[in-house]
Amino acid sequence: MARVAKKRKAKAPAKRRVAKSAVAKKSAAPAVAKAQATADKLQKDIQAQANSLDAARKKAAAAKKKAAKSKKAGDKRQAQAAEKQVAKLNAKVRDLRAKSASAKQTLAKAKAVAAAQAVQEATKARIAELESKLASKSDSDLSKALKAFEQRWKKKRSAADKKKVKSAAKKLQAKNKAAQKKADAKIKAAEKKAAAKQRAQARKAAAKERTAARKAAAKEKAAARKAAAKQKAAERRSAAKAKRKTAPKKARAKRKAAGNAAAAKSAAPAKAKKAAAKKAPAKAKRKAGAKARRGRPAKRQSS
Repeated sequence: MARVAKKRKAKAPAKRRVAKSAVAKKSAAPAVAKAQATADKLQKDIQAQANSLDAARKKAAAAKKKAAKSKKAGDKRQAQAAEKQVAKLNAKVRDLRAKSASAKQTLAKAKAVAAAQAVQEATKARIAELESKLASKSDSDLSKALKAFEQRWKKKRSAADKKKVKSAAKKLQAKNKAAQKKADAKIKAAEKKAAAKQRAQARKAAAKERTAARKAAAKEKAAARKAAAKQKAAERRSAAKAKRKTAPKKARAKRKAAGNAAAAKSAAPAKAKKAAAKKAPAKAKRKAGAKARRGRPAKRQSS
């Protein structure tokens, strides 16, 4: 007798699980929101401190100008206090900026991690959805298949479904790896940028120190030059006093020499005029002879 395939109850189709990006966002949102809030607060603090620093610089400049005009000890103390306040606020701003850079780096890392988590959640949801779709289609096709081939068909279909799920999982895992690699690259870039910024700040600080040292050396040189100039002025004054004693005799000799020079100067133009008057006729003759030589000879008349 031929074997009759037993009827089996069709399985209820599995419920479709829809991937919701909101779930991934909720799980990753607290870390990103916290990092964002920290970064925003530090940015506000930096702005407030920068405004205070600008006001302190203006106040210090005004106090310095006032102290330079009045030269009072109280005004000088006020100017020094204002400069100290500027330095203090400047240090605070630098510290806040360093904290802000660190907070931005933390925020970038949190965003990268959140993005990677979102990709993972979406991958899992898509795999589950694909499994659900394939199971539903399998049950639908199975109900239409011949009863004799039911068991064999199910095995074949199950194997095919596993291959499809494996292939899809492999593709989605590759996408997941690419997203993770991208997130790691972003984190490395942020760290590299922060390190470069720190090096630039260190170079700037070193340059400021060198400038301050050069200014101090220039001030010392200026003070030395000023002292030398004072000493030379004192020497010139003492020399001038010594000269005043011998000045009357030298003045009479200078006046006599100046009179002789003026007389010689007034006689020189008259002599030059006489010499020019003697040379003029001879010069005119030479010019006339030269013109005659340059002219073309006259044509001879034929006899």
